[in-house]
Amino acid sequence: MEKVKVAVNGYGVIGKRVAEAVTLQDDMELIGIADVAADWRIQTAESKGYSIYANTEEGRKLMTRKNIQIAGDLDDLLDGADVVVDCAPKKFGAQNAEKYKLSGVKYIVQGGEKHQTTGHSFSAESNYATALGKEATRVVSCNTTSILRTLTALKRANLLKKARGTLLRRATDPWESHKNGIMNTMVPEQEIPSHQGPDAQSVDPELDVVTAAVKVPQTLSHLHYWTIQLTGEPSKEEVLEALGTSTRTAFIRMDNELSANNAVKELMLDIGRPHGDMYEVAIWEDMLKVEGDELYYAYLVDNQAIVIPETIDAIRALTGIESNPEKSVDKTNRSLGIKQRFI
Repeated sequence: MEKVKVAVNGYGVIGKRVAEAVTLQDDMELIGIADVAADWRIQTAESKGYSIYANTEEGRKLMTRKNIQIAGDLDDLLDGADVVVDCAPKKFGAQNAEKYKLSGVKYIVQGGEKHQTTGHSFSAESNYATALGKEATRVVSCNTTSILRTLTALKRANLLKKARGTLLRRATDPWESHKNGIMNTMVPEQEIPSHQGPDAQSVDPELDVVTAAVKVPQTLSHLHYWTIQLTGEPSKEEVLEALGTSTRTAFIRMDNELSANNAVKELMLDIGRPHGDMYEVAIWEDMLKVEGDELYYAYLVDNQAIVIPETIDAIRALTGIESNPEKSVDKTNRSLGIKQRFI
């Protein structure tokens, strides 16, 4: 079987995880990574045997000074690619999209870009089929991905009427918390709804969802609280069964000492996840409550990892190497060790 040739542009928090995930797929080949930096991240990529490409002349000079072997520039990388996954910082993806279009390569941007950048936004269990054969798509953000996984599961079971959520958002990524972020304060997002609700509707316009968000001084993950109006009065067991129809949700329990995000992070490290990554939405099973036609629950979102499986599926959809959404999701899940019970 001929493998899809994948390029990764930007080797930061998401880029390095996408690159690693691509190398685990038997139908994909990572042909190289591109960046402008020459620090420990790029040196680590070289130590893994990845081909390194310089995005800019200044980047090439920096890499040369650090004795990094350079395979070429971004144009050279794109020449050999079937698809490029853009993992550059926010707003750079939209700029890079113009280059991808000129090169004729299919491309994926991240959720920090606007929907208009590609005209299509992607979540594997919601709209995989609509991405088949497209030239480009945008994998929605970490928070939006979690919203779509959980609400789509309730919608599939004909339980969802409307959803209202409050998001406690981590201030920055763990590796750069010494550079920026917030201390001793909380910062509400200025608008209600916050951008995540409308973003989810870019994938599924039928969702009746409103979100409010506040940035909090921690880095490990996001925490969501949801109040759902149901279409009937199901039992708790029926709701759990519905949420479980998403293969990328997982259930954790307060009474198992998994009562905070740091404990769940430690669990991910203990079970051997790379970087301690959690690809699933971790829903507290024993906190979830159903009262009449109202549902209340909370969950954790690993902002560094949740979009990685979605990106792998997006590669398959754009290139058409797998037309069946369930087969792609299952293949990705198995390769990354995704499961609904961690222990």
